[in-house]
Amino acid sequence: MIEMAWEDRTPFAAIAYSYGLSEADVIKLMRQELKPSSFRLWRQRVTGRTTKHQAKRPFIVGRAYCQTQYKQR
Repeated sequence: MIEMAWEDRTPFAAIAYSYGLSEADVIKLMRQELKPSSFRLWRQRVTGRTTKHQAKRPFIVGRAYCQTQYKQR
């Protein structure tokens, strides 16, 4: 879940659909799990980013993350 939140192209709506966590819940989780400096960098990146909000996205993606970004497990 943290990987999905860290990924810039994964909208908060996809995380809510997959895990049932709201945007505020994701922010709380990231604050708990990341180092303070990493959390600040993530919040700077995410704030105002249109790809993290489903309603603001100009395109439709049928998956939660980029298939080529992560190693197969």
